[in-house]
Order: sequence, then structure tokens, then C-alpha cells
Amino acid sequence: MKKFIFIPVFIAVLAFTIQIVDQVLCSSMPILPNKGFGWIAFQAWAMYFLAGCNVKGGIKTFIGYALSILVSIGIMLLGGEFAGLGSFGVPTAIFIIVIGVIYLEKTHELISFVPAIFVGAGVFFGIMSYVPGATFGNAAAVELIYCALGLFYGFLTVTIRTWYENRLAEAK
Repeated sequence: MKKFIFIPVFIAVLAFTIQIVDQVLCSSMPILPNKGFGWIAFQAWAMYFLAGCNVKGGIKTFIGYALSILVSIGIMLLGGEFAGLGSFGVPTAIFIIVIGVIYLEKTHELISFVPAIFVGAGVFFGIMSYVPGATFGNAAAVELIYCALGLFYGFLTVTIRTWYENRLAEAK
């Protein structure tokens, strides 16, 4: 159990540094008002594990987040076209577009990771709904930058943890 302490401390250091990176990004790259978007990186970090804890899963996740932006924009634009339906406009747009999104499960492997599309869409809708000055472009940039950051942290977590656990196993 004593030897395991490295892993929680290492992950805590990563979580600590992700917040520092967030603060630096927010102050040096004011794409949007300084709101702090580290939460996006934490979600993407978790998605790395959900996608299989490997680089290919990370790539699928990043592609899913990119697709989520297109899907979200599509929902917003189509929802506007259905404005005559009142409060049913956006739900109708979601209904139509989600059918296509679910079909992605049966397409090319790199675009089939639907959970990343749903999580990424939640991120995009959150930024567009609650961050003043958000546009499709700056919301997309923020989402993809922080997604990449979180996926990198997922990669670091798995790589260092695997190295350390292998080192412990060899020492036995």
C-alpha cells in the first residue's frame, strides 16, 4: 500500500497543474472572457479512460468533440429554422440530428465514439448558453484546446502509471 502512494500523488499533481495551465491559458489567450475552462479538460481526461486508455481512443475522443461542435451548430441553426414550432423548435432539431449521430456508431471506427459527441455537445451548448460573447468560432476553439489538454493528461496518467506499476512488478 505504501508503494501505491505515488499514483494518487502523481494524479493529484496533474489535477493541480491542469488548473494552473487553465489560469495561464485564460490570461494569455483571451478567446473568451476569463471564465476558466479547466472543467472541459477534466471531462476530456475522463473521456480518455472511457475511450480505452490509449492513443487511438484519445484520437476518437478528439474527433468526437470536433463532430460535437458541428452537431451542436447544426442543432442551433435547425432549431432556428423551426422557430415557428415555439418551444418545440430546438427539441425537434435535436430529435432529427440525434438520429444521424447514433448512426455514426455503425460507420468508420474513428467517428463512431458517440459518447464523446454527446459530452462535447454538452460542453459546446454550455459555453454558448452561459459565456458572454461566445460565438461558434471562439467556443469551438476553447472546446478543442481544452479537449486536447485533457486528453494529453489522460495519456500522461496512463503512461506514467503503467511505467510505475511495471517497475514495481519487476522489483518483486
